[in-house]
Amino acid sequence: MLRRYRLLFLIGIIFFAAVLRLYQLGVTPVSPDWDEVALGYNAYSIIQTGKDEYGAFLPVVLRSYDDYKPALYTYLAIPPIFVFGLTVFATRLPSAIFGILTIFITYLLIREVFKKESLALITSFLLAISPWHIQFSRVAFETNIGLSLNILTAYLFVKGLKKPWVLILSAFSAGLAIYAYQSEKVFTPLFVLVLVLIFARQLFSLPKKYLLTAAITGILVVTPMFVYITSHKEALLRAQATLAFSDQTSFLKNQIKRVNYDHLRKDYLGLVLDNRRVLFLLTGVGGYLSHYDLNWLFFKGDLTRHHAPGMGLMYLWELPFLLIGLYALFFSRLESKEKRGKYLFFAWFLLAPVPAAFTSDLPHAVRTLNFLPTFQLFTAWGILSAVQMIRVYKERKGTIFSKLFPVFVLCFLFFAVGNFAYYLNQYFVQQNYFYSRDWQYGYADTVDYIKKVDADYDKIVVSNKQPLDDSYMFFLFYLKYPPEKYQRESLSKSGGYDIRHSFGKFEFRPVHWDTEVKKDTILYVEGVSEYGGGNIVKPVDFLDGTPAIKIVQG
Repeated sequence: MLRRYRLLFLIGIIFFAAVLRLYQLGVTPVSPDWDEVALGYNAYSIIQTGKDEYGAFLPVVLRSYDDYKPALYTYLAIPPIFVFGLTVFATRLPSAIFGILTIFITYLLIREVFKKESLALITSFLLAISPWHIQFSRVAFETNIGLSLNILTAYLFVKGLKKPWVLILSAFSAGLAIYAYQSEKVFTPLFVLVLVLIFARQLFSLPKKYLLTAAITGILVVTPMFVYITSHKEALLRAQATLAFSDQTSFLKNQIKRVNYDHLRKDYLGLVLDNRRVLFLLTGVGGYLSHYDLNWLFFKGDLTRHHAPGMGLMYLWELPFLLIGLYALFFSRLESKEKRGKYLFFAWFLLAPVPAAFTSDLPHAVRTLNFLPTFQLFTAWGILSAVQMIRVYKERKGTIFSKLFPVFVLCFLFFAVGNFAYYLNQYFVQQNYFYSRDWQYGYADTVDYIKKVDADYDKIVVSNKQPLDDSYMFFLFYLKYPPEKYQRESLSKSGGYDIRHSFGKFEFRPVHWDTEVKKDTILYVEGVSEYGGGNIVKPVDFLDGTPAIKIVQG
């Protein structure tokens, strides 16, 4: 009977997770961002032509905005786009599905490692309602696929210690994660190494044929990516651009002053400490530690698109249980296999920020999504530990505690439910209205209008300056522009992130009103700050009523 209730509880958790990830998927967030439309249109292009937007046949990596994305998400988007068409819903659907699957895989992993059904169910529930996980399960963010594959890798690895053939599937999952997101190129190999080191005794007692087959499988899967990276120097452009010290001049300016001062004073210790290598190291350490900032986790988050407005990445009510769980699990006395599980999750917790440590704009919720589900496990452990402590305390203190305890529980439940309700309101109601600007809102309305008047104009010039940078991809996406035609017509050329594109009667470039040809047959689409004259035929506003885009007749 108890087993049946647990099964029903698990089904309920997964169903609830599905609702949170699928409800209004195509309209909340209110607009796709740059990467979402790029992933969607390239999937559409591969369906139509077998090539990406630049004409590369079945690419391992998408050149995209010259940020060279691993292409796995695009391939996962092909089935829903084939079925539903090139829509925001279809583009986001793979992320939502993998988000739901991650809840179930997490349950299996926790149950396999710790043999505690209640711990597995609570951890899965916390992940199901996690603002951090919901945020990236509802947008086409490749990092969510990488997270799912890493958790699957861990589960299959632990399962493979009993059934060795499953190790082959674990190796395949790990190899596939490399094709999901840039951070996985760093995190996944280190994660696999941690798994091997922690479970070494069990692992190397298995028949060698399974270990060899698993190793070969992993190598074969990652080989195309390895070949691409080593044969295309531009493949690491994105990684280089996001490094904290990519701008050497700016980064080292202060350091050079300090070194010159050290030379002047003959401060030899200062010369050692002000060495640029030491500076790089300190930058990395600071970037790494920034991801354990409670203010970031529970209150402010980072970029607007990475969290619900007015929320951090976790619920405030989770904080005491997280701290209790970290302490209780660290000092817990467990059986041998459970102890190795503890080592795994603490190593996981410490490893997650490594790929982001030396990058810019830290802390960063996308590059460290691999933190999950460690926070949820520690919080679940804290909840169970708190319940155990309360039972002991209740027995010792007697009637007074018995009377006050229900009041405390009700107050806490009221706060927790209120915290959750606040999150739902902030995400599904407030976010679209107040933060449509941050989600590149306005392109759908703009393209809909242009479709109606297209025949009246010989040329349409669209700005590619902020906030309309990379506007060409939004037009390709919403116009569902034929990929074969675009590949034939496009005059795009490489040049970093500032690339000019053109197709059909569209030109995507900065608008300079002092030099533009003024004709009634030319239509301009520009940001509000660029407007320099002409007849505004259609203003497009953000949802809060502030101006977003101006469509101007030359």
